[in-house]
Amino acid sequence: MAVPRLSKLELQVMEILWSRGELCVRDILDAMPPKKRPAYTTIQTIVHRLEVKEAIRRSRKIGNVHLFQPVVARRAALHRLIDDFLSLIGGRAYPVMTHLIESGRMTLDDFKEAEKAFKKLANEKKS
Repeated sequence: MAVPRLSKLELQVMEILWSRGELCVRDILDAMPPKKRPAYTTIQTIVHRLEVKEAIRRSRKIGNVHLFQPVVARRAALHRLIDDFLSLIGGRAYPVMTHLIESGRMTLDDFKEAEKAFKKLANEKKS
């Protein structure tokens, strides 16, 4: 199954579901920061859109309340987001890496971990 493209608010809802598990619309809304909390109906619409995109599914119903759980894995959604971003900047990772280093968001330890992963992947491709 292809991973759907998700908006910022859809990703926020997905993050709540990934971290907390099965929730209803009210619980998703309550998990959002109070100062930037959208209306209940907005979250209801986002949940419906995520269902249509097959990113979440109704797992069960208790009375009149539907509970939802993620179908798309966090890692797959993040990979899609990163791939989409890279395609916007010409597909090259160099500008991103440079920015992360210059802004201090990428530490030497992060770099060493990335280098290990790169070498491991290169060795796997040789085999």
